[in-house]
Amino acid sequence: MSIPLPIVLSLGAYLASRKLRGVKRYPLVLMLEPTFRCNLSCAGCGRIREFGPVASRELSVAECLEACKEAGAPVVSITGGEPLLHREIGEIVGGILKQRRFVHLCTNGLLLHRRLARFNPSVRLSFVVHLDGLARRHDSLAGREGVFETAVEAIREAKRTGFRVLSNTTVYRDSDPDELENLLTLLAGLGVDGVMVSPAFNYEAVGADLSLAGEARDRIFRRLLGLRGRVPFYNTLPYLEFLAGLGELECKPWSTPTRSPMGWKQPCYLLTDGQFGSFRELMDKTPWERYGPGRDVRCESCKVHSGFEASAVARVLPGAWRSFWGSTLSRRSAEAGGEP
Repeated sequence: MSIPLPIVLSLGAYLASRKLRGVKRYPLVLMLEPTFRCNLSCAGCGRIREFGPVASRELSVAECLEACKEAGAPVVSITGGEPLLHREIGEIVGGILKQRRFVHLCTNGLLLHRRLARFNPSVRLSFVVHLDGLARRHDSLAGREGVFETAVEAIREAKRTGFRVLSNTTVYRDSDPDELENLLTLLAGLGVDGVMVSPAFNYEAVGADLSLAGEARDRIFRRLLGLRGRVPFYNTLPYLEFLAGLGELECKPWSTPTRSPMGWKQPCYLLTDGQFGSFRELMDKTPWERYGPGRDVRCESCKVHSGFEASAVARVLPGAWRSFWGSTLSRRSAEAGGEP
């Protein structure tokens, strides 16, 4: 698990405080969508189709920062839309970092090279570049030639100038396992700080059945799981095993609330059953017990990390925290001349 130590410590303290206070439902990651606008029309994206008629709406800097305070999540994933199209994205990111939160800015990479000057390298800031295959495959899914090469060059430049870079790959029904392995190996060679993988979701607005299910999904993710050690996965091991059919996780949709120009999205990043005016309303008025596999037919084949990764983090983080704490004590003891 290639999650940096500061995030481990922050999440550990956050989880512990919620447990001590007896809070049962709380967000780990705020999905913040400051704009719906995008410079691509990717085959598997539900956003550009669902919110096309209101694509001109955007959140202001003040609205973004207030949403972060409302949710209180230690990690903010800035998504959309293409966040780098927002004219004040630098101010949005800077304001969130001043709140001592971690920012994952998701991008297709087309504008990243030109926008880097708006940001300063920080352990709290990571660019997440989406790549779903090698050049021909990815460009086909993105609907434009040259997207892959532009994104790869942007990754190189971001790494050269000291930024943290993650990648995110969606696995579709017709994804080639050989190509995926080559892609993740390439990304590791580029020096990305973490690689995320997730299966496609069948958005109603997309219309096509793009998702993997059953044995086909298990086989492809078992193969990707075998790349551990060669590829710096940012997903937790329990989540990767869950994708490979080697374990079970409970969906926790409240762990990743979504704030967009339309409001607070109910119930999760993937489904839209309503919008609320405040985070508190979302948490109090959503019938959370109705969602998840076995409860809502739309959730049956979903294994997207939004919702499931929170269960994995809650399972793996205490061990990581204890490991760090133990190693710290051992190091201090050794420095003082005692037994580790």
